[in-house]
Amino acid sequence: MKKKITLKQIARELDVSISTVSKSLRDSSEIGEETRLKVQAFAKFYNYKPNNIALSLKNRKSKAIGIIIPEIVHHFFSTVINGIEQVANEYGYSVIICLSDDSFDKEVLNMEMLANGSIDGFIMSLSKETQFKGDFHHITEVINQGMPVVMFDRVTNEILCDKVIIDDKSAAYEAVQSLIDNGKKKIALVTTVDYVSVGKLRTDGYVKALLDNGIPFDENLIIKIEDVDTCEIIISKLLQDKAIDAVFAVNELFAVTCIKTANKMGIRVPEDLSVIAFTDGIISKYSTPTITTVSQNGIKMGNKAAKMLIDRLESEEDEEENYKTEVIETHLIERESTN
Repeated sequence: MKKKITLKQIARELDVSISTVSKSLRDSSEIGEETRLKVQAFAKFYNYKPNNIALSLKNRKSKAIGIIIPEIVHHFFSTVINGIEQVANEYGYSVIICLSDDSFDKEVLNMEMLANGSIDGFIMSLSKETQFKGDFHHITEVINQGMPVVMFDRVTNEILCDKVIIDDKSAAYEAVQSLIDNGKKKIALVTTVDYVSVGKLRTDGYVKALLDNGIPFDENLIIKIEDVDTCEIIISKLLQDKAIDAVFAVNELFAVTCIKTANKMGIRVPEDLSVIAFTDGIISKYSTPTITTVSQNGIKMGNKAAKMLIDRLESEEDEEENYKTEVIETHLIERESTN
């Protein structure tokens, strides 16, 4: 039995563009007869079956972009959406937003639903469960049918597509280095589970900063939180059992929970405990004390992701192999939670 072949593979084998293959299979008069017949014969020999949903999308320009995000709780994701909308509206595109709720199944359903709703391309950040499973077939299938995908923040090296990220490892290193420069020696890390790509990279940056400064790495000072609802209990145990002088949190929800828990225990922030978080959101600006953060610049990330996708949608060239990864710069915003 012959292996299932995709539009992309046919295009590569015959050294033509995906667009040429697609038009040839629809018997479009835009393509010369010789090429058309060659493509059709090749497709027939390999029993090519089109993905009708994806194909109909590609042929019907809807001027709509599908956005899939893992959650809406974090201020970061809402700023990315704002950034995407700014550029999309400027170019006459509308956006449709779906939440995966960090579920693999919901992410797959979102992609199918958005495809059914005539989307020209996707901008997405992977769910925790998708990263845990390492199953990206739903994304591969869409890309193989010629529909562009841009990933941001939570990305994977398994998929070849355009990506927009920050240098999570370097940003975490810089944050921890600032704590060390202020005389902190026992720095805890409050992070996500390892399979979430950004959490893993931020952990790597934390460890490197400690070791580069001759501070022994103690894995007991790293707590990995799966569920935000139970994080207060885990954090209070950390503060109770370990004589720590600083906390580096991978998001502002973890950071504000650390401050709240410390206050309940009579630990003063920043006098007894310094706290730094990732993501410069509303919580960081209005908590008491205000929180020192690593700015991720979600607006800029959204702007860049939308521009990359629209450039690909509107390009006449077949550039599917020239994928780019854009790195957005970060900086530390110092506030009252550090001294």
